[in-house]
Parts: sequence; structure tokens; C-alpha cells
Amino acid sequence: MKHKEKSLKCKMKLLKHIIPLLVLFAVWGGIALFCWLKPEDDFSVSERRRLASLPAMSVDSVLSGEYFRDFEEYSLDQFPLRDAFRVLKSVSEFYLFGKSDNHDIYISDGYAVKIEYPLDKSSVRSAVKKLNYLYETYLSDVSGNIYLSVIPDKGYFSAEQTEHPAMDYQALFDIVKEGMPYAKYMDVTSMLELSDYYKTDSHWRQEKIRDVAEYFADSMGASVSGKYEEHVVEKPFYGVYLGQAALLLENDRIHYLSNDTLEKCTLYNEETKETTGLYHFEKLESRDMYEIYLSGASPLLSIKNPIAEKEKKLIVFRDSFASSLIPLLAEGYSEITLVDTRYMSPTAVGDYVDFAGADILFLYSTTVLNNSETLR
Repeated sequence: MKHKEKSLKCKMKLLKHIIPLLVLFAVWGGIALFCWLKPEDDFSVSERRRLASLPAMSVDSVLSGEYFRDFEEYSLDQFPLRDAFRVLKSVSEFYLFGKSDNHDIYISDGYAVKIEYPLDKSSVRSAVKKLNYLYETYLSDVSGNIYLSVIPDKGYFSAEQTEHPAMDYQALFDIVKEGMPYAKYMDVTSMLELSDYYKTDSHWRQEKIRDVAEYFADSMGASVSGKYEEHVVEKPFYGVYLGQAALLLENDRIHYLSNDTLEKCTLYNEETKETTGLYHFEKLESRDMYEIYLSGASPLLSIKNPIAEKEKKLIVFRDSFASSLIPLLAEGYSEITLVDTRYMSPTAVGDYVDFAGADILFLYSTTVLNNSETLR
């Protein structure tokens, strides 16, 4: 009897060790099977990037270790419920363990803010040098006026309050102004605040920058009514910071402004050879809904206003912030040309743009100037 009881206890003890192992093997086996059987995901919507595919195996790639490096990247990118686990990890670190930021993104009053630090003075000077090339090559003899403005990123309004690091913005502004003395500087910092930007994205909101547009128009001698009908897109907008931070944030809504004049304006895209309206509603189904404004990133665009009160032209050297602002200036000009030298070689600009009689606006964000390798 004692022998049977002892044998039963041994079996129970053995089972206590075996069952957790079986459960563990079942879980990992199920995950492994799921990994192999599920279709590959080509793109991460939340991170806005392509995901790694299963690498091809060869003798050379195995011996060099390249195959195993690529396979590790593939396994991380294609892991089941990857986005859910990313959110769980980020939320735990940020809210449970009190981490101040996640992937250099922090939250200020419900707004996701990217840490832009430190100020790279050499990068800003490089940006100024590239813009000076445009001036010296095409603009030094033009009869029109030249204007300049720098758009601050969200850290300008939040870093001090949240005690997060931020670049020396004043030093950046000074480098740009001193390096481009031929341009009249238009300071917009006092006209903006954190709520003028999207909560989950880096860009400013069109419906919040009417005063900025009116200030630019007044400063450049253009006439805009400032009267618009505001439209709200029902589909939620999830900006670039939502996926990068993998945090639980309230989604945004895209607003766009229109009036009779803006609806009559046309937009010509030199790259696609298409003529459309100022707003591209099909972009609301794209990965970045902000591209509704002037069709998003493009090397060269031209806006024509057929009912302009007078012949007045504007040429804008710009980044993506201009996409939502420039439609609000369209009333004041017969033609506006937008040049983005992130996608167009400065040496080719003269082949497509006629500078005669046009005013010039250099309009760039602090983020692009502090990372000027994006400019050609």
C-alpha cells in the first residue's frame, strides 16, 4: 500500500513538471506553425514601412551569416499579432513603468511629440548652403520679392513644459536668417501653439492655420478673403507617430477648407502629368491621409487660379508642411509653383520653372533643416 502511494506521488510530481512543459511546447509550437502557415505581410500600416520577406537560402549567404541576420529580421517583422505585442510592450513601459518616452516620442497633453535633439548646426548650415545655391543660380537677378519662414516642430511648444530635451530653436532661426539675408523673414512662432498640430502626426492642421495664411498673404502683398467652408473627413486619421510610438492615442480627423475660388483652381502635377483639384480625395484611402492636400509629396506642382483679380505669381521652395498651407494662399495668386528639392535636383529646376516676375517663398520646417540630408 505504501509502495502504491509512493508510486502515485512520484507520478503526480512528474506530471506537475511535464504538464507545464507540454503547455509551453504547445504554445510555442502553435506560434511557430502559425508563423509558417500565415501569409506574409508586405507592409506595416502603423509603422508605414515595408516588412522583411523570407530570405533566399544559399551556401554563400549561410556561410557569411547574412541568411541568419535576414531571417532574424524576417521573423521579427512577420511575428503573429506583432502590432498587438508592440502596443502591449510600449504601453507597459510608458504607463506602468513610467518611461518618459518611447522610440523618442513622448506625450504632452494628449499630443505625441518627437524629440528633435540636439541642434545640428552643421546640418542647418548645409541646408542654408543648398538654398543659397537656388538663390545664386536662379534668383539673384529676379525682380520679385523673396520671403523666408521656418515652421517649428511640436517640441518647440512642449519640451520645456514636459522637461524633455529639445534643440536650440533660436540658434536655428538665427543661422537661417543670417545665412539668407536677401530674404524677408516671416516669423510664425507666436501665431502657433501645440493644438494647431495633429495629435498623432508631425504636421499642422489646415483649419488651425488660417491666421498664418492671412499673415503670409498680407506680408507678401496678396489678397485672400479668409472665408472658407470647413469640411470634416469622417474616416479617422492615424498619423505617423501613432505607429512609431505604439501607444494608445486618440485618433485625429482631417479637415479641409474650401470656397468658390479654391474649387475653381486646378493643380498640375509635373511628375504624373495629371490636372486635378487642390484636394485629392482618393488619398483618404492611402497610407497617409495627409496627402489629401495637393496630392502629397511631389517634385513639382503648379496651381492655376482662373479667376484671380490680377496676374501675380508665387514660387515656393518647400517641404510637406506647405501642402496644407498653400491652398489658403491660392486666392491671392494667378499661379503658384511648388518645388520640393527633396525629390527634384536643384540643377533641373531652371528647366521647368519660369522665375520672371514671380515672388519667391522659402518655407521649411525645423525638422527638415536639422536633417538637411533629405534636401538635394
